[in-house]
Amino acid sequence: MNNVDIHLYLGENAVEHLLEYCVQNQHERFLMVADRNTYAALGQAVETGLMSRGWDVKTVIFQEEEVIPDEAFIFQVLLQAEASERTYLAVGTGTLTDIARFASHRTRRPFISLPTAPSVDGFTSPSASLVIQRMKVTVQAQTPVAVIGDLPTLAASPQAMIAAGFGDILGKAIALADWKLGHLVWDEPYSQEVAERVRTTLNDCIQAAPEIGRASNIGIEKLMFSLADTGLSMLYFGNSRPASGAEHYMSHFLELKLLREGRHAVLHGAKVGLCSIWMADLYAQLRGMTKAEAVRRLKKARLPERADEVDQNSSSYGPIAEK
Repeated sequence: MNNVDIHLYLGENAVEHLLEYCVQNQHERFLMVADRNTYAALGQAVETGLMSRGWDVKTVIFQEEEVIPDEAFIFQVLLQAEASERTYLAVGTGTLTDIARFASHRTRRPFISLPTAPSVDGFTSPSASLVIQRMKVTVQAQTPVAVIGDLPTLAASPQAMIAAGFGDILGKAIALADWKLGHLVWDEPYSQEVAERVRTTLNDCIQAAPEIGRASNIGIEKLMFSLADTGLSMLYFGNSRPASGAEHYMSHFLELKLLREGRHAVLHGAKVGLCSIWMADLYAQLRGMTKAEAVRRLKKARLPERADEVDQNSSSYGPIAEK
């Protein structure tokens, strides 16, 4: 288990809370990363608040319609890096957070997450999902020292992003089942304490579904807390098993397919939610199977030949199959 010490705030007046936090922890120089939408939603208020204290703020605002965590966007941030100490601020959701957390890690600087939508559970993650040479890769990055969420901003975020966050949370039902199955069948490392923590926050979020659908402050606070808490559970356990299973593998396949075909990205949580429905159907079939039927199928089953798997990978992934 890993020690986890991340300052978490969800509430009104998040900018004022950020300023107080920075005073207490002696953060006075900043590099803020946002896009044109998140800058309008929260970034400008953050920038104004920091500068009102006389603090030094550099701001990178991506103007592109679609931000991708690839070499070009990462370089725009690293171009602003310098020898002096700066705290990185990510004002946005998953993609902007991953870009900032990667750049802060490589420049050995602290990082604060300021989410603008409750769309993903990765705000507290110690890794970043990047797109390098049009291939999705997960790399070591920076865990934030603080996650500070402004409830009015989060509640005003697009409905599709709120739905994506809810989809990401629903995926925990599949992840927990896969994790327990892996423990029973292959003796994978398992923590009952962490599993119960994830299950509790999953159930709490499901109970709050009507409020989340209405984007009320109560519902959004519950959703955002659930996303942050499942992220902390992964950080505490030391890997993603408590909150990521087959539904995420399927989601990554779809993401790579869209990248390969040059199509626009689909929100991570939307893909996870869809794939969770497919996996739930498979688990329903498994639940309806007798022990005798399971034994019969296992005895009959044969692992595929390596050559057949290579052919299938080539067919599915095309030019990135080797990677």
